[in-house]
Amino acid sequence: MVGIALLAGLAPAQAQSAATSEMLVFDARSGLALYGFDPVAYFTDGAARTGDEDLEYSWRGVAWRFVNEGNRAAFEKDPEVYTPQFGGYDPVAVAKGIARPGHPEFFLVYNQQLFLFYSAEARDAFAADAEAMAAQAKIEWPAVSKTLSP
Repeated sequence: MVGIALLAGLAPAQAQSAATSEMLVFDARSGLALYGFDPVAYFTDGAARTGDEDLEYSWRGVAWRFVNEGNRAAFEKDPEVYTPQFGGYDPVAVAKGIARPGHPEFFLVYNQQLFLFYSAEARDAFAADAEAMAAQAKIEWPAVSKTLSP
């Protein structure tokens, strides 16, 4: 399932201001993981949905937002299930040995895992051969992750 939403004011360039916390991409200005998008909604709704500031949960040093209490409870129970692969870095770039933050509006749930991409083109390139691209990114991730500052 491929999903993308184009919301006014959120552009891929925002991902450039991302920071890392234990190798998670987050917005350094707000301290929000996924720029405030609900990580569980990608799985339950197949969509990038903005979470509610009243439904935050802090995990791994950043704030995660959710659209409802059920999603927050699911994340609290097992956050690793819903956390983006490669900490939210674009797997196409990771496969090439580059750490490029993904954007929560360009995503793909593949093999029950969430992947974020820098652009729609990167998402489409990944989707064209997801198995090979995910495998190459997994091989490159240990070296790429060493280039990140926590």
